[in-house]
Amino acid sequence: MKQENNRRTEHIWYPYTQMGDDFAPKLVEEAKGVNLKLDGQWVIDGISSWWSVLHGYNHHSLNDALKFQIDKFSHVMIGGLIHEPAIELAKSLSTICGRSLNRVFFSDSGSVGIEVAIKLSIQYWMNKKQATKSKLICFKKSYHGDTTGAMSISDPEDSMHHIFSPILMKHHFFDAPSSDPDIKRDQLKKIDVFLSKKHDEIAAIVLEPLVQCAGGFNFFTPDYLDELRNLADKHDVLLIYDEVATGFCRTGTFFAYHQSKTEPDILVCGKGLTGGYLGLAATITSDKVFRAFYAKGEPEKAFMHGPTFMGNPLACSLAIKSIDLATKNNYSQKFLEIQKILEEGLLGFTHPLIKRIRVKGGIGVIEVYNKSDIDGFGEYAFNKGAWLRGFESFIYTMPPALIKESELRKIIGIMKDYFLDKN
Repeated sequence: MKQENNRRTEHIWYPYTQMGDDFAPKLVEEAKGVNLKLDGQWVIDGISSWWSVLHGYNHHSLNDALKFQIDKFSHVMIGGLIHEPAIELAKSLSTICGRSLNRVFFSDSGSVGIEVAIKLSIQYWMNKKQATKSKLICFKKSYHGDTTGAMSISDPEDSMHHIFSPILMKHHFFDAPSSDPDIKRDQLKKIDVFLSKKHDEIAAIVLEPLVQCAGGFNFFTPDYLDELRNLADKHDVLLIYDEVATGFCRTGTFFAYHQSKTEPDILVCGKGLTGGYLGLAATITSDKVFRAFYAKGEPEKAFMHGPTFMGNPLACSLAIKSIDLATKNNYSQKFLEIQKILEEGLLGFTHPLIKRIRVKGGIGVIEVYNKSDIDGFGEYAFNKGAWLRGFESFIYTMPPALIKESELRKIIGIMKDYFLDKN
């Protein structure tokens, strides 16, 4: 096995991993439904391959969509050319968003989609002759991706990106959103006071709606979004929502912001967009934003950004089918049913090592006091029949929509048994 492990690590540089430490990646041999065959052992995938596998693995409808498109053509540039899958997908996303969000810019990953949103928000004000508006209001416990611009709007201190802080553009950070009425009122008041003095240098407010995921699984209520919308309008700044992780029904509505009464100026989605098959992201804007770039005879106002594989036909075809599956099978309701099972299984469970447990939609999180207390959790879960991972001081599940109740209850049991077996 040592020789085989050496082969797996000889040339590949793995993410978020100290390669000098003992490290034994598992080989995926097959994948079907919500199960992975790892080194000969079938296990339940409880985290959807970084939250992207919406419908499970090897789904026949997605496979068929990919095969159909690949026999026509696999890729063309979107620059003087366009294709039906991109046209249809853009229309579908605009319809789901409704109201004013109806302009879609494609890219190839969530991080790049965020970069697009940042650049759009800053150039929007440049085009309107207000170039001083070039900073963003961001939040602690946020995570928006690993590219440079995305890192600059993620938590600057308590995150994996803090070592890059000397090279990052400086933005303005406020405390992570709270659902506590008194704390929330104070937080929003501070933002209001700040904007009343500094609105002429702020391009946008950027936030993961309802759930700050990789930055610490912080959950908060929809009315926070409405209050931010009011502040953005009051002080004439744009509002950006990062729904790369929260989109596609994960929180119980198609997009998390649909639980609020308002909408952003710019929305970014990715991950589950293609059902976890291929990289694709969409940055969706309102006509208000688009019109600032629409100026005949003024090429300097055009948006100068264009990923090579933006709107890839294969990815767009998958995304059309993925959205169709999520809509026809009422995934919003499915994730609310998952939420109910997670609440029944996790809430109320106590252990001296556990600080807090929380559930939202298809997301269940156990937070511990000391991150060293979950060292070895991944291997423990694997030996019990599930693919789960801990990071920082959290163990969590975010399974595909089609997980069976018995499979979900097994995952919940493994998460709880880990602590019980430590006694």
